[in-house]
Amino acid sequence: MIEIGAIVWGVTDVARAVEFWSRALDYKLKYPPSEGWAILVPREGEGVQLSLNKVSSPKARRHHIDLFTDDREKEVERLLALGAVRKPWQYEPGADYVVLQDPDGNPFCVVQR
Repeated sequence: MIEIGAIVWGVTDVARAVEFWSRALDYKLKYPPSEGWAILVPREGEGVQLSLNKVSSPKARRHHIDLFTDDREKEVERLLALGAVRKPWQYEPGADYVVLQDPDGNPFCVVQR
């Protein structure tokens, strides 16, 4: 058996990413962060670890996270207030997701369960 142990997310500012993603996901630091690396884990219970890796390229990486929720619009507004921005996107009719970008420009989706 194999399972996802962590998602490694490329960011240009580790401290800013820790602030955004810990609040967005209700995660906490597993260990004290360094300038180039931090590990976030769920504040309570089990879940996938999010590792934040400092990269030098300002371009968004080819990865994204889908965040599932029972109240998509409420979560989108909360994430926008935390510093996310809407990514211009051509949605298909009846799309159950919204595409946002974190403060580093990395895309992620908020999906209605």
